[in-house]
Amino acid sequence: MKAWLPWTDRQGRFSALRAATFALLLVPALLLLHAAWMHQLGSKPWTQAIHQTGTWTVRILIVTLAVSPFRRLFDWGKLIGIRRMLGLGVMAYALGHLALYCIDMAFDWGLIVSEIVKRFYLTIGFVALLGLVALGATSTDGMIRRLGKNWQRLHNLVYPIAMLALLHFALQSKIDVTEPVLMSGLFMLLILYRGLYRWKLPVTVPSLAGVALLGGLLTAGLEAAWYEATSGVSAWLVFQANADILTYQDYASLRPAHWVALAGLLVAFGHGLRARRPRPPRQARQPVAARAA
Repeated sequence: MKAWLPWTDRQGRFSALRAATFALLLVPALLLLHAAWMHQLGSKPWTQAIHQTGTWTVRILIVTLAVSPFRRLFDWGKLIGIRRMLGLGVMAYALGHLALYCIDMAFDWGLIVSEIVKRFYLTIGFVALLGLVALGATSTDGMIRRLGKNWQRLHNLVYPIAMLALLHFALQSKIDVTEPVLMSGLFMLLILYRGLYRWKLPVTVPSLAGVALLGGLLTAGLEAAWYEATSGVSAWLVFQANADILTYQDYASLRPAHWVALAGLLVAFGHGLRARRPRPPRQARQPVAARAA
């Protein structure tokens, strides 16, 4: 088999993990095409398609950012092998997002440029897109060799790029920012995991559980601050709404903060299970590639 095929590893052998990742990356596009074919995109199909591709861009970006911390948390070295594919998937959906926008604007380049310049949420979205394209174009082995140490500096920009993408997502969502807040909360959770390793803090089940709860609190605070800044709703009332699940025991009222905390607690539980499993002797373990495959 060829090593460049998306379902093979660097040695050209079939990789179930890569094949599954590639297949899953295609699912959102196939679902969107099916919905378009069946006329299920509503009265404004192009607008709906634009929103769906943008949403999937952010979702896959968050999954991509989760690869490095999850590789460490679960001692799963093979995860690094799908990071490049996921990153290219993010770029592909982002470019599709822009292409659909251009189609919706009937390729009126003067209008497209003026809209991007005049509308703040489009400006930051376009800047994020340029950043994703730059990261995708420099993700090859050849570019890694050419850029040397500068490659890592460049690709660390994925974090501010993600922040711009999340802000663009929230601004274009207007009234209902439930998913942008959820994605932002998961992003903050990943940053907290990154901080644990950067500052060499103990990575244990209790510390991960604490990170999960902190991530939930930060998400609730972000949601409250957003609504007060954009609509004038009391931040305290929005923050208190997160306690409704305890007051009324209505599990249908789960908010982004709850999902972020739950995701973090599941990670802590999974890390605990992984830590209990016996590991093979160090000399028998396979070396893990330091760079994205």
